[in-house]
Amino acid sequence: MTHTIRNLSSALALAAALLAPPAWGQDYKEPPFFGNLPKDKKLPPIAERLPKTPIVVNTSGQYGGEIVTLVPRPRDIRYISTYTYTRLVGYDRSLNLQPDILEKFENEDDRIFTFTLREGHRWSDGSPFTAEDFRYYWEDVAQNLDLSPAGPPEFMLVDGKPPRFEVLNERTVRYTWDKPNPRFLPQLAGPLDPGIYRASAYLKQFHAKYADKAALEEKAKQQKLKSWAALHNRMDDMKEQTNPALPTLMPWRVTNAAPANRFVFERNPYYHRVDAQGQQLPYVDRILMDVSASGLFAAKANAGEEDLLFRGLSMGDIPVLKEGEKAKGYTTLLWPYARGTELALYPNLNAVDPVWRRLNRDIRFRRALSLGIDRRTLNNALLFGLGTEGNNTVVAESPLFSPELRTVNATYDPAEASRLLDEIGLTERNGAGIRLLPDGRELEIIVETDGESSLVVDGLTLIGEFWREIGVRLFVKPQDRTVLRNRSYAGLTVMVAAPGLDNAIPTAIMPPTELAPMRQDNYAWPKWGQYVETKGKNGERVDIPEAERLLKAYETWMNTGNRDVQRAAWREMLQNHAENQWTIGTVAGALQPIVVKNGLHGLPAKALYSWEPTAMLGIYRLDEIYWNRAAVKEARR
Repeated sequence: MTHTIRNLSSALALAAALLAPPAWGQDYKEPPFFGNLPKDKKLPPIAERLPKTPIVVNTSGQYGGEIVTLVPRPRDIRYISTYTYTRLVGYDRSLNLQPDILEKFENEDDRIFTFTLREGHRWSDGSPFTAEDFRYYWEDVAQNLDLSPAGPPEFMLVDGKPPRFEVLNERTVRYTWDKPNPRFLPQLAGPLDPGIYRASAYLKQFHAKYADKAALEEKAKQQKLKSWAALHNRMDDMKEQTNPALPTLMPWRVTNAAPANRFVFERNPYYHRVDAQGQQLPYVDRILMDVSASGLFAAKANAGEEDLLFRGLSMGDIPVLKEGEKAKGYTTLLWPYARGTELALYPNLNAVDPVWRRLNRDIRFRRALSLGIDRRTLNNALLFGLGTEGNNTVVAESPLFSPELRTVNATYDPAEASRLLDEIGLTERNGAGIRLLPDGRELEIIVETDGESSLVVDGLTLIGEFWREIGVRLFVKPQDRTVLRNRSYAGLTVMVAAPGLDNAIPTAIMPPTELAPMRQDNYAWPKWGQYVETKGKNGERVDIPEAERLLKAYETWMNTGNRDVQRAAWREMLQNHAENQWTIGTVAGALQPIVVKNGLHGLPAKALYSWEPTAMLGIYRLDEIYWNRAAVKEARR
């Protein structure tokens, strides 16, 4: 029998028990924000609004105030669901999975998952949050072909088969697979909530199974939508935050919709977390998101206009941000960005040009290009010398890290790079010293990029200088990201420049999906990814033995609940990447500036920043930040 993780489940159950409501359970302190509501909007007492077993956090903040921040376009308000990080299960600061919305969960061999909800937990409109919300999603949304033409999400399929779903009682649901599905819990804890539950009481009014279909079709037509299903999907908008009427479980709920220059999120009166003093989180009453051109973000922060800002700021903004701190009353936190590398080169192993395909598939060529990069100079120029030079791999804070992963084939050795290129047969040069391809063309690598990062473009300019020394010309081609992806998927790119691993601080329980050739959005092997994603209908079968080993190692990880086996699979895949240089890393460890107004407390002075697994600021709990009394202020009108 495979190793079970009942011990982990027991520990989580114990943790949940320890978070049971304190003895002063009836002495919760009402947020003043709700004190002056009109009669028709009066709420039940706070003790009736909280679950019987809320999460009790060991913080001591103060109620009140607002946080003003910026978004570059209205659609970006959706990222609040990432960084306010309310999940069924979520990572704590040590990257251990803990129940959050759930009261507890039980996991048997990564095959059987039993979820228990908190008694009395309610949506933001006061409607009960129960097993019916999970059933509605699974039966009436995920398996309804009008609403979900592709069927259930891929992470809920094992060998193409969905789980057996059961409602055990009003507060308990169970998912059972015949084989392990170790992706399930990490996906639920990810930066994008897959939302395997829905606000059923609200959404049933838009579902043809529960409401008059003809009336729904007419309503859809009035909104210039094609069908009742399109109407339902518009109203069922957990991610985009475009429907203020949709109930939420997050700490704040959106109160207005586009078009708007300011979006207002107000505290959820039924949120499930409290502090040790009996105060219901979040501490801050409202989050105000102002729409502004992204090029003005640093200037507005420098002028002291924002209370909290991180998205839209980069390392290049640090000097101007530091300049305004004293006069404008804010602090710029500098958190290392946990990415595999800030600038990675992705030789396209699936390029349609046969000459470039052959070269990109030659490990000697990839190693030569890596050895031809002076990473020390790049580090000084791009990251003020503060970065970590080397391959695109995990960072030292990951339990899966080992030093050689960063350094193998990643030193600066132009002589060895030239020797490898000669060994391949690229010995002919033109009058400018640029090597010639076998068909007589110059060895000019067109490196395509989405152009959104000045760091990437500036870095490529420097790499072009380094490569010229070994007889390689580099031409930078910035373009729209959608165009770039479509060109990559079609095999038209020779090489792409983009950031490296999104998740550079993985633990063994996190899926090593980025390391295997199974996603078409990986610029190194888009057609291999297409083949896997479409189950062989499109793309190309993996045909390099070393890359096939990555797929086999991923399958090993997928088919077990044994953490030691999963850890070994991770290490094998990381070593494979270091040795084969599937991507060429440069420098990692950029600093993410986070502007925090003086008087706003709760964020750590130093922490790792990433999309996955930290969900930007998510795992550091934005609902726990607060203003001291002197700093609590009214919204700027």
